[in-house]
Amino acid sequence: MDRLDAMRVILAVVDAGSLSAGSRKLNAPLPSVSRKVAELERFLGTNLLVRTSRNIQLTDAGRDYVDAARRIIADLDEAERRASGEYQTPRGELSITMPVEFGTRHVLPIALSFMEEYPDVTLNLMISDRISHMVDEQIDVAIRLGHLADSALFAVKAGTFRLITCASPEYLGLRGTPTGPRDLPGHDGIFFGPPAMFWNYHVDGDDMTCAPRPRITVNSAAGNLAAALGGAGIARLFDYQLSGQIQSGALVRVLPDCDGDPRPVHIVYPRQGLLPLKVRAFIDWATPRLRAACTAFDCT
Repeated sequence: MDRLDAMRVILAVVDAGSLSAGSRKLNAPLPSVSRKVAELERFLGTNLLVRTSRNIQLTDAGRDYVDAARRIIADLDEAERRASGEYQTPRGELSITMPVEFGTRHVLPIALSFMEEYPDVTLNLMISDRISHMVDEQIDVAIRLGHLADSALFAVKAGTFRLITCASPEYLGLRGTPTGPRDLPGHDGIFFGPPAMFWNYHVDGDDMTCAPRPRITVNSAAGNLAAALGGAGIARLFDYQLSGQIQSGALVRVLPDCDGDPRPVHIVYPRQGLLPLKVRAFIDWATPRLRAACTAFDCT
């Protein structure tokens, strides 16, 4: 039995949440993955997993083994990076996670230009609104929007963005323009995700919560923008989505003095041992370019 291979298999199964999901993650047949887990358990003389019809759970022995295996694999990967010269020149695979809308519009072009500048680096781009566990999932860099929770991760601020309230001129021509948050309940609203009870505003230094009537709910940021452009009601959109719609007049900003403070954009990375040059090179490359992109979001 290849013990390192078995460790990687059990980690993939645990991180994915089931044997079948682990097999997909490894791009390996399910019977092969199941057999390797069973062989490892026989070798250790104990059960590592409790299998149910829907998922798997770790036994106490399994939890201890997985924690140790994760450290061993991380140390081995670190040694291989050192041996391959990854700390002397930017090279190897760089894993980057980013939120869908912001990442596709603004981070992806920067990442592609970075790849052209550093031909020895390959990119693994994970475009998802799910917050990844960077260490467990072996992710090098994450682009995070908003204020960061306390963590052991390192962060570089790379700009700001803000949430703005807007509507199409056609809608406002029919229904009128709200002059303050208290006017919103008399308007139709477009909501991204489950309708919130209220939208938060700042008026004369005080917080205020108001919202229009939920008229349409969409499950994507792109749908939120499209519904606003189509005149369905008043929406709250992030400035990085708009790409000139305010300046062109396709959308009109309402309540501009009440929308609140800007929120940060961070480049986040874990720090374990020496920082690989591919990570440092990407941070140095992306930070000024993201700051420039965020400056261009200005919707005033």
